Amino acid sequence: MVVSSGERFERTMTRSMSPEHAVERHLKEREPEVFASTLQNNRYELKRFVEWTDEAGLDDISELDGFHIHDFKIHRCEEGGVNETTLPNNLSALRVFVSWLESMEVIDGDLSDKMQIPNPDSDARDTMIDAETAEEILDDLEKFEYGTLRHALFALLWDTGFRLGTVRALDLGDYHPDERYVEVVHRPDEVTPLKNQGEAEREVNLHEWVCEVLDDYVEVSRHDVTDDYGREPLLTTQHGRPVGTHLRQNINALTRPCHYAGECPHDRDQSECEAAGNYRELRREAFEMN
Repeated sequence: MVVSSGERFERTMTRSMSPEHAVERHLKEREPEVFASTLQNNRYELKRFVEWTDEAGLDDISELDGFHIHDFKIHRCEEGGVNETTLPNNLSALRVFVSWLESMEVIDGDLSDKMQIPNPDSDARDTMIDAETAEEILDDLEKFEYGTLRHALFALLWDTGFRLGTVRALDLGDYHPDERYVEVVHRPDEVTPLKNQGEAEREVNLHEWVCEVLDDYVEVSRHDVTDDYGREPLLTTQHGRPVGTHLRQNINALTRPCHYAGECPHDRDQSECEAAGNYRELRREAFEMN
């Protein structure tokens, strides 16, 4: 069948729309399919893309091509201040959106399949513990420190991949147990600013088991205290919001084999090992502070 130039023009006009309008239609279609928190995350990620299209002069989403995707990626790296985790999140949400555009025949081809999502692995992440070790630590916490500060801290870090500073900055009101997510908010000029400031603001889903740990921590172990700014921290000590060094010391202790596995990687006698003694002291302090 021969398609006339008039028919091609009419088809092009019917599929032409602004990036903002296309994103709104995409999110509207996803609304009944995903959790509200997931939809909010997608909206946040795609908001950055829509803002970029305004700067780049991409007024019609049907003109989107691989060069635009590449330019957006460069923009986010050079001007967006994103880290190795945020960029993949941005691009993953964008790829789902691009796939939707293809399904609606707004754009042609298989652009979504050709999108390259950066691998979040980096030198910093090479030092992270593996899943098997994390399970051992969580089992140890489940048995001996259930619902304590350290249990809640490690569960949050493992499930979200947050920096310690981000977890420390969470307020009680940032945790939404019914919807199962935490809201990361940049609060400038205070004691808990985020490293990437406004760019780091987001909502992150939590697994149900993490929410169970947090719920029990809040009910049983969390101290009803405020910090120097009158805010209610999610994680607390008897004196208010824990300092970063305190949280780091506890994570360092939790990730030592002599702590969670009960055996020394250097075949030392734990009763004579100063480091092991320090870790046991931290565990004792963890109970006292809870």
